[in-house]
Order: sequence, then C-alpha cells, then structure tokens
Amino acid sequence: MSSPLSNFIDNRPAPPISGLYMDVTDPATNAACGSCPLSDAADVAAAVKAADRAFPAWSTLTMKARAALMLKFHALVRANAGRLADLIVLENGKNRTEALADVAKGNETVEWACTLPSVAQGRRLDVSRGISCRDERRPLGVVAAIAPFNFPFMVPMWTVPIALVMGNTVVLKPSEKVPLTMAAVAGLFVEAGFPPGAFNMVHGSAAACTALMCAPAVKAVTFVGSSPIASLVSNKCRELNKRVLALGGAKNHLVALPDCSVQDTARDVVTSAFGAAGQRCMAASVLLIVGSRLPSLVDSVVEAASKIVLGQAPGELGPVIDEGSLRKIRGYVDAAEKGGARILLDGRDPSPVPKEGGNWMKPTVILHSDKADPALHDEIFGPVLSVYQVETWQEAIEIENASPFGNAACIYTSKGGNADWFTSRFRAGMLGVNVGIPVPREPFSFGGLYGTLSKYGDGDITGEGAMEFFSDRIKVTTRWPTVEEELEFVKGGAAVARGAEVVDQASFNGRM
Repeated sequence: MSSPLSNFIDNRPAPPISGLYMDVTDPATNAACGSCPLSDAADVAAAVKAADRAFPAWSTLTMKARAALMLKFHALVRANAGRLADLIVLENGKNRTEALADVAKGNETVEWACTLPSVAQGRRLDVSRGISCRDERRPLGVVAAIAPFNFPFMVPMWTVPIALVMGNTVVLKPSEKVPLTMAAVAGLFVEAGFPPGAFNMVHGSAAACTALMCAPAVKAVTFVGSSPIASLVSNKCRELNKRVLALGGAKNHLVALPDCSVQDTARDVVTSAFGAAGQRCMAASVLLIVGSRLPSLVDSVVEAASKIVLGQAPGELGPVIDEGSLRKIRGYVDAAEKGGARILLDGRDPSPVPKEGGNWMKPTVILHSDKADPALHDEIFGPVLSVYQVETWQEAIEIENASPFGNAACIYTSKGGNADWFTSRFRAGMLGVNVGIPVPREPFSFGGLYGTLSKYGDGDITGEGAMEFFSDRIKVTTRWPTVEEELEFVKGGAAVARGAEVVDQASFNGRM
C-alpha cells in the first residue's frame, strides 16, 4: 500500500490537521490500496484561504494566458493517460478500456476549456444613436467542486478546467472512495505551470463537504452524487445565497418500437446497461418494449449480456464500488423475484470470480409483470436491467413521464417520425435516438431536467452551461456624443480654446 495521501494546497502537499485517515479499498479484492485524509473545517479553511489569496492575480491574467496553461495540462494528461487509468482500475474497479475512456472523455472537456478565449467573448450592439450596450464575463471568485466515485477523472474535469480558464480559483473534493487519481492529477497542474492557489484539493467525507459549502469565500458549488445528498447541498447553498448546481440520480428509460433493429438495439442496450458495472447516471435502467417484439429482443439482450465476462481486461465487467452497494443491488433483485418477476439472467452468484474477496456481480435482467415493482422505479446503480412490455406508445410515455427522475431517455426505431413523437414527449434533459448513452458533447452541456430528482440548482455542468455557471455576465451601457452633437454644442456658445475647435472639458462634463 502506498504512503498516505495529503491534501493539495498552494501547489504542495498538506497533511490533514486532524491527523485522521481512512482506508481506500480495491473493489476487486476489498483490500486496502491507499489511505485518504479525513479533512475537517480547518483543512478546508486553509484550502479556501489559499484559493482566495490567489484569485486577484489569477483572475487578472488574460483568458488567453489561462487557456495556454490549460493546453499544457491537456498535453500532460494525454502523456500520463496510462498511469491515470491504472489508478482508476485500482480504486474504482473499471476495466482497462473504461478507465482509459474515463481519462479521454475528461480530457475532451479540458480541450474545450482551451477554446474559451474565443467562445466566451462578450457581445456589443449599437442600440440607439450614440448609445451601445455590451456584456462581458467576470469570474466569481473561489468555487468548490464535490465529485462522486464513479468517474474519478472525468467528473472533476466537467468543472475544474472551465472554472479555471474563466478566471476562478478552485477547491476540489474528490470522493473519498477514489482519491488516488486526482491526487496524481494535482501534480500535473503544477507541472503545467498553474500558480499556487489556483487549484486546490481537500479529501474527506461529509464534514469536508459541509465546511466547503459554508466557507464564506466560496461563491459557487457544484455537486454530483445521489439525489438525497444533491437536495441537501442545493438547499444549504440556497440558504447561504450561493450559486449551486447539484446533479442527483437517474432512472433512464429506453423504449423499443416494433420497427427497431433487434440486433443493433440489443447490442446498444447491453452496452448502456452493463458498461461501468451500471454505475453511471446515464446507464439504461428500464427497457420498455412496445408491442409484439418482446421475445426476440429480450432473447437477444439476454444472449449478449450472458457473454460478458467478469474481470478488468478490455470488454470485461468490473466489480461494483463496495460491499454496501453490492448488498443494495442484490436486495432489489431478491425483492423483485419474491414479488413475482422473472429473473431472465441472474448475476447474484458470480462464481467463479477473477479475484477473491471483491464486489463482483454479473449482468442481471429482470422481466417485470407488475408496474409497481421498486426495481422499476428506484435507482439501483448496478448491472441490473429491468424489462417491461407495454401495448401502446402512450403507455410507454406515461411510465417514463411518471418517473421522479429526469436525466435521460432513448427511443429505438427506424422511422424519424416515430423518433420525433417520443423525443417531443419524453420528460428528461438528455435524449437519444438509437443511442443508449446520450451524453452530449461540448459545447452542448450535460444535465438532467430541472424540477426532478436528477437536477437541483442552476444551469448545466459542462460546455456552455458551465461557462455561464462559473461567470457573472456584466452589462455595460455607454453613451458618447456624436460629432454632430459636439459641433452643435460648440456653436451654442461653450468655451472654445483659442484658434481651435476643442470643447472645454468642464463645460462638456457639466452638460452631460
């Protein structure tokens, strides 16, 4: 096991003031693979103070200069992708391909942040004779980002690079379950040339999160995690009059129409439902099959899922994050079976497993007959797919619309008109047509539907939404007299310098 991690403040390691640590465990074996600080309010205060101290100098750099440093960071991430992927496999359990994709997708947002000098330009418009309006973006100050366990690199990169290039200073709190990856990334910020205090990081659990939200110098907070905690974060920040964006859970519905391609749909559904062990908020959770294609499509899904092998090599299914998650996932399958659902593919007994002691579970497919089954409605966050047959399009929409979540929904069909009918009626923020994981790419932003359990607060978390979130839009209205007005003023008897048509400044100012 490696030496204990430290917080990262002012570009250097900072051991926790409390001296307290917790084990980081490898999900494949449940053996300890690291030690994470349990930071308290004093640690958070030190990080926020460093960020606040760095803000004036950092924010007055040109955006082009900040983006130039981010471009160096982007190159360093690419050069170190293999090392970062190894850490993701170790602490999160992803297979090697998924870990490399985690790094690559996160670095795409870094790349987009480098374009902000062009994208974040303000507007100017002549709105009347001699009067113009313009707007410009100004950074907020110190901002905090609280990240989940499921994407150790990608989710922090949804916010950190955009916040920095916009001129803010950042304090990140990664998940205490996966702190190793971002601990390595912190060194890359130093290597890229970021000044002390621009990027800071504190480790820990609920106490660190609360201290971050309550720190007076923190102007905005982003959070990604479960819906109950997202709601608490949002309410607390609102109480303190802070800008907040808190993304919660999901229960994503995929609807398959009779005219869909069975082979392509089955392959896509399996990839969506079981990739990353189902531990992503964009995973397929419920497959609603309309009409008579049930046997062939379900058989194809079960056949494809049954071929997935446990392990952490490319294409294999890794473990879930911890024992508590495994118990929760199995509990939903047990309850569905006791309630009369058919377990078409049972992953509860994963033997033989590639490594003993880990949190292994194979793909599981449940065919429901009761619309009230909890597994059809609750976020399970594991390799479980619920299947339910409906007779009409309207019934499918009613089930999807009734979900309290609103993250993603997808339609599988071969006809554009069918797709339009569903995408205009789905109640979710990110929609797919023959795409099981409809994650938008920059400049389009990631975010579910406001007013659901999937999103609390302001805006979206990537792309142009993050650009807006991490800046204030300042509006300036300017009036300058026209040449004709100046000449008319001179003719009206204002003091004029001898022999020259120069308006006396004091008289002119008095007139204005």
